[in-house]
Order: sequence, then C-alpha cells, then structure tokens
Amino acid sequence: MKLTVLIIGCGDIGTTLGRELVSDGHRVIGVRRQADALEGTGIEPLALDLATLDETDAAALPQADYVIYTVSADRFEESAYQSAYPGGLKRVLGVLEQHETPPRRIFFVSSTSVYGQQEGEVVNEVSPTESTSFSGTLMREAEQALLDHPLPGTVVRFSGIYGPGRDRLIHQVKNGRMAAITPAIYSNRIHRDDCAGILAHLIQCQESGTSLAELYLGSDSEPATMYNVMSWLAGELKATSTDTMQSPLKRRTSKRCDNSRIRETGYQFRFPSYREGYAQILKEGGFLKPQNA
Repeated sequence: MKLTVLIIGCGDIGTTLGRELVSDGHRVIGVRRQADALEGTGIEPLALDLATLDETDAAALPQADYVIYTVSADRFEESAYQSAYPGGLKRVLGVLEQHETPPRRIFFVSSTSVYGQQEGEVVNEVSPTESTSFSGTLMREAEQALLDHPLPGTVVRFSGIYGPGRDRLIHQVKNGRMAAITPAIYSNRIHRDDCAGILAHLIQCQESGTSLAELYLGSDSEPATMYNVMSWLAGELKATSTDTMQSPLKRRTSKRCDNSRIRETGYQFRFPSYREGYAQILKEGGFLKPQNA
C-alpha cells in the first residue's frame, strides 16, 4: 500500500529515510527551509521555516499517513533548541490536529542527551532522565509534548550519529589525538543509515499491525569507551597518538545504552557496532592508505 510520509526537517537522516521510502514506492514530502537541496532525491520539496508556521492554519502542512519530526537546531544555544524542539514540535502538532484525516503516527527524533548518568550506567527507555544541560532538558520537554498529545506519537532517542560526512572523530585520530584511558568515558553511537532504517522499520511495524511503544532507544549494540573507539580507528588508519584529550566526567555524561527494545521488534542493525560502521566510512571516504603505500 502506498503511503504518504511527511518528513519535517528533511536533512541528512530525513533525506536518507526519504530515499528509502521512495524506492519502496511511497510518496515522501520533505519540509526544510532550503528545499532545493532535495532536488534529484525523489522527495517532494516543501520550503517552510517552522518559526513562521501558523498553527491555526490547517493547510500549512499537507495531510500524511505518517509524520517524522527530525529537525536540527541551527546552533548550540538555548534559544535555538527552544525554537527547534518544544516550540517547533508544538506548532506542528497544532496544525496536524486540525487535519480532517490525522496521521496514523508521529515520530519525534530525540536524543540520548536527555540522560544525565555519568558513571557508565546502563540506560534504557525506563531509566531516569535527569540531564542538567539545556539541550537535554528541552529535548525532554519536546518528547513529553508529543506523548501528552491526543495524536498517537512515538519518540526515538538516537545516540551519537555518525556516517558519511560525519567524520570529526576520524580526523582527530588522523591528527594524532587520542582519548585518555582513564577515567573511562563510555560513548554510544548509531550510523545514520540505521537511524533511517529504524524509522522505516517502525512504520512497517505499525502497517503490519504491531503495537508500537511510546519510546525507543536507537543506539548500536556495543557501547564502548572513547579510548577503545579511537584506538581501533588509529589501528585502521595506522596513526600515531601524539596528544591525549582530557575530558573530565563532570563536563560530560558516561552511560551505556541498551537497545533491547528496538531489537525485540525485529530490527536488525546494518552496523551493529562502531567497527562495521567506521569501516564503511574509512573505505568509502578514502581515508585508508593503499596496501602498497
């Protein structure tokens, strides 16, 4: 059955998801400020700045079977996060609730920044969310706005997203930088393609009659310390460490994300750990030295 999917904030993840859905025969409408970036993707562009969205205008957004809200704040400031997340999502919900045929489900792409754990604790969908950062606090406010709304909604909390073009860590390692062994700082990540894969999978689950939870944690199957990830990259790149990065625990979180709930829906990760994901990026990005070099 052909579906109409509205992707609001159709950037890297949204475009990857949209291409997949289009290839499966669905209609995809992508909302972003610079809609010409969607040319050639098969996604129907809709130029719109959410800051100017009139939530009293039912026609401000087209009707769709599913809505994906995957907006990115344009800068790391509290006002930008307020506008992009609780502010923008509430305006979108105000429009969608007026549609004659409301969406079957709204998906909000959130972040594991809502967690504040610092001691390497295992976290899942029922763990306390006590972030002290403005980003985590505002993201959690947006999550609750969706979950409290009468329209059916599901939150997907993604951990650190990496993939083509998201290669800052690779460049740090190439330049000789390395995380400290102690204190052990755990990090969690998910490949961009798995972000898109999870969202497409959840739509498919609902279409097949599976009841969806209100919340899923989207992270790969191997939480790892930053030292272990960077050491592996250094080995692949044949890079020598010349500078140790110091990152005190009091300035960042350290947790291990448990992805059991999303895996129990039948989702199979394309990149189960950082090794598979970064191996792809290293190869396709041309980072590896030729064997005979």
